[in-house]
Amino acid sequence: MTVWFITGASRGLGLELVRAALAHGDDVVAAVRDPRAFPDTLPDTGGNLLVLPLDVTDEAQARTAVAGAVERFGRIDVLVNNAGYGVVGAIEETSGDEVRALFETNVFGLLNVTRAVLPVLRARRAGHVINIGSVGGFAQGAGSGIYGASKFALEGITEALNAEVAALGIKVTVVEPGQLRTDFFDPSSLRPAAHAIDDYAQTAGARRADFARTNHRQIGDPVKAAQAVVALAHTAEPPLRLPLGSDSVARIEAKLAHVAGELGAWRHVALSTDHETAEARA
Repeated sequence: MTVWFITGASRGLGLELVRAALAHGDDVVAAVRDPRAFPDTLPDTGGNLLVLPLDVTDEAQARTAVAGAVERFGRIDVLVNNAGYGVVGAIEETSGDEVRALFETNVFGLLNVTRAVLPVLRARRAGHVINIGSVGGFAQGAGSGIYGASKFALEGITEALNAEVAALGIKVTVVEPGQLRTDFFDPSSLRPAAHAIDDYAQTAGARRADFARTNHRQIGDPVKAAQAVVALAHTAEPPLRLPLGSDSVARIEAKLAHVAGELGAWRHVALSTDHETAEARA
């Protein structure tokens, strides 16, 4: 039986992950900002669900929640860093306060929880850290650059953490979903920048309108996504990256092709800046 610790578990993909893990017969710690908001419609699973309060921006509370999980279940096998939200707006439209608040949750909050859980995983020389990123952390466009920047940071954290803990028996994966049919595009989760500039109406403004038009019509199925993540956690050799959704795959393939094309076109310039070697001077 696997013990899960899932942040941002009260709705959306986080809640579907709780359901999928419980259906698999696993133990689940659902870490949520307000336990009163956690739905009471989940089936009775014989006591293998523990709901704990956790504001991921509070490092002390993260340590307390992890201690509560270990006290109840004896260990943590899988950490899912799912808590987060989005901001939509052009770079210039998004204030410093809005950027800092987003990074406090999406980046620094993830680090708070990860630092709290890693000693538990290291002690057993086992475990899996699954960071819920986004295809927006791999490829970006107008209107969601700040949110994307937080997810790009998550990609770098995941790569480095994997290099640091692989020899300790701990696996690390970043999941890169496309658009899932959740309430993420609601203003409560995808917050518009407070300031709008007319010059960006055709770029960032159009992206805001597209999000509103797509809301609750997204192509991705969060139930299937959650089931894929549960299967991932029970895989002996999980990947470093796992895209989810045809839209995610298409955007990743398009960016890889674009990067390869630019590298080929500018390769001679890139290689021209090395110090000249003795062999080249001969």
